[in-house]
Amino acid sequence: MKVVISIGGSLLTKELTFEHFSRYADAIKDLAKKHSIAVICGGGKIAREFRDIAKNAGREERDFIGIMATHLNASTLTSAIGKDAYLIKWKSLKDALKELKRFFGKKIVVGGGYDVGTSTDYDAAIFAKAVKADLIINATNVDGVYSDDPKKNPNAKKFNNLTYQEFIKILSKLEQTPGEYRLFDLKGAKLMKQIKARLVVVNGNDTEEIVRAVTGTHKGTVIA
Repeated sequence: MKVVISIGGSLLTKELTFEHFSRYADAIKDLAKKHSIAVICGGGKIAREFRDIAKNAGREERDFIGIMATHLNASTLTSAIGKDAYLIKWKSLKDALKELKRFFGKKIVVGGGYDVGTSTDYDAAIFAKAVKADLIINATNVDGVYSDDPKKNPNAKKFNNLTYQEFIKILSKLEQTPGEYRLFDLKGAKLMKQIKARLVVVNGNDTEEIVRAVTGTHKGTVIA
């Protein structure tokens, strides 16, 4: 199976230790025994903190800071995976896709954000389109898709299954700014709908949920 995994930066930067990154590396290597894997890393708290420091910079400059944070995470995850991983360093998204097609299926391909103005969710969707992925896993900090932010609204309803049309409708009502309850980038979700790849949203705090997203025994939400 061809699988693209989008790991939220909030998960990776929750604990800045080699052991923490290694837990994600081990789960990914486990999947790579039977599947072709590409991973996109988000920026997380590092991105937010440095963007806040640069609050007087323009939007493009602050976006670039966020992109560099994703590549810190991607580089660190690559080192934790070891020789089986190939890091696509920062460059244009067009050039990144060339490297993806060259190494996908031969190595565990790891990347971050690329073009200014796009999210890593969108990059994951672009990667999925490029390799004709069967499955996209969105590892986030909640255990699926809810009607509202479950951390703020105890009455928020969790969905086990959604169509892309339903998913896009939910995303359209939610805040789409960094740091808010934003399960998936709206633009990325619309691209996912076009390529008709299955998306599974799981709580990546439990790295085994990433593995279970492939086997179908996860506790998250399936969008198709």
